[in-house]
Formats: sequence, C-alpha cells, structure tokens
Amino acid sequence: MHDPQQLYTVDEDVARELAARTAAGAPGPVLVHMVRGFVDAGAAGQGAAEHLTGRFGAQRLVTFDADRLVDYRSRRPTMTFSSTHWSDYDAPSLVVDVVRDADDVPFLLLHGVEPDVRWEAFVSGVREVVERFAVPLTVGVHGIPMGVPHTRPLGVTAHATRAELVEQHTSWFGTVQVPASVSALLEYRLGTWGHDAMGFAVHVPHYLAQSAFPRASQVGLEHVERSTGLELATVGLQEAAREAALEVDRQVEASEDVAAVVRALEEQYDSFARAIGRTSLLAETTDLPTAEELGEQFERFLAQQGGDGPGL
Repeated sequence: MHDPQQLYTVDEDVARELAARTAAGAPGPVLVHMVRGFVDAGAAGQGAAEHLTGRFGAQRLVTFDADRLVDYRSRRPTMTFSSTHWSDYDAPSLVVDVVRDADDVPFLLLHGVEPDVRWEAFVSGVREVVERFAVPLTVGVHGIPMGVPHTRPLGVTAHATRAELVEQHTSWFGTVQVPASVSALLEYRLGTWGHDAMGFAVHVPHYLAQSAFPRASQVGLEHVERSTGLELATVGLQEAAREAALEVDRQVEASEDVAAVVRALEEQYDSFARAIGRTSLLAETTDLPTAEELGEQFERFLAQQGGDGPGL
C-alpha cells in the first residue's frame, strides 16, 4: 500500500488550533461522516452535511486528492456551457472540515464524493486523522430505501464496532450480504484498529429514494445528537421537512394508484407494529420480544414487499 499521506493535505494552522484545545484538556472532536456514494436514499446524508456546513460554517482541515480517488469516466463531473464558452466546472471534492455546533463544541465533518478507487489507502488516511486529533467516536449517516410509508415515523438501522454503542437500538436484520461502501469499510476497519465507530441508516420510503427527503436528514442528525451530545440545530430542518411532506401528500392525492400503494404500506407497517406489540416502531415498551423474534418478523415483513433487501 502506498503512503496514505500522499492522498491528502492538512491545513496546519487549523490543525494547531484544534490540537491546542485538546492539549488544554478538552476531549478530542467527534468525527461525523456523510460521504455521497452507492446508497443515500432521500439524500439523507447529503442533506445532513449541507445543513451542518450551511448552519454552522466550517474551517477546512483536510483535503483529499480527488484526482487520485475518482474514476471520472464512471462518474463524470458536470460542466456548464454558456453560449460560447465553458463557464463552470463542478470539481469533485472530499474533505474534512472543523465545524462548531450550537454550543461552540468543535467536531470533524468528513463529506464529499465517495472514492472510486484506493479505498484501503483512503481509510488508512482517515485513521491517521482520527489518531492525530484523538477522535473518540466516528459516526456515519446515510439513507436506505425501505418498504415503509412516509406517513409513519422513520426508523433507523444502527450499527457499531461495539455492541454497547447501539444497545438502545433494535436490530432488525440478521446476517446479510450487501454491496460494500467506503463508509461501511471505514467503520469496519476502525473497529479492527481499536477505535469506536458507529452509523445510522435511516429508513426512507422506497418511492422517495431518488428525491431529497429532509425528514430523513433530520432523523439521522437527531440520532447523531443523542450518540455524541452535540447540538446540531436539527430544528432548522423542520420547515424543509414539513414542506417536502406536504408536496408528497399533494402528489399522492393526485394519483389513486400511488395512494393505493401508500395505503398498502401503511397497513403493512401498522400490522408489523401491532405484531411486535407497539403502536410506533420508535416507541418504547416494557415488554419487547427477543431480538430473534424481531428479526424473524421484520424479515417476513420485508419479504412481503417483493423486492431485495436494502444495503446497510
């Protein structure tokens, strides 16, 4: 493997400022990652990253060399042609920013395009960042398409390098094989290197998977808040989530076929919720079935949708 440091540069002024805070006794910054890649239903991760950088601003800490990591012929960037000339080029980027939350607590945000090549070298580079800045926890967010209606609470699949990190979350799946992503590889490798890492896959209605669905971004960030103690101003996504839901409702009302699909999903969702003894898949209960029973019931529920399971 080539030296992963060849893949990125660090702004040493920003690095010194961040390191000085840790040296003064403050804990290291959490690393949150939302890389646009193979699956991000409802643009859950992308929308969350845009919310964070737009709401809080950012200082660039690490810049990865996208020219070494992106296959331009398989994923071509866009350019703008204006009448007689090329006026703009949307260059791919992959960066780590220092962002300060609503309480002025700094954290690291890894965002941009997923590398097409050199995954192991990239992940090793992120490991160097984690170890250099004493990152105590790495957390990822993305969306996965699910056979659930938009009229019900959005669930999440939580996963982590240690079971204790997700012990408050229900495991809906048994053992499955899914296409890999660099975010999943990052979590896996960090675990083998002894670092805590976790992620949240937000369950997005499959018929909204190709559209921006701000509620999914909001739910993902709410789980990040609960896991890290960061204050991420998720209420700032509330209006966009409400407007998107109203637009979906309008489109559903305009098509009886679509409305019938949504009603069927509602019935299946409610039947599943009743089967596990809860009125909401997010509600707490004092009489939960075992993890094995939940997994079996949810796998039967997914099978009724007639499609392949989602990527985690």
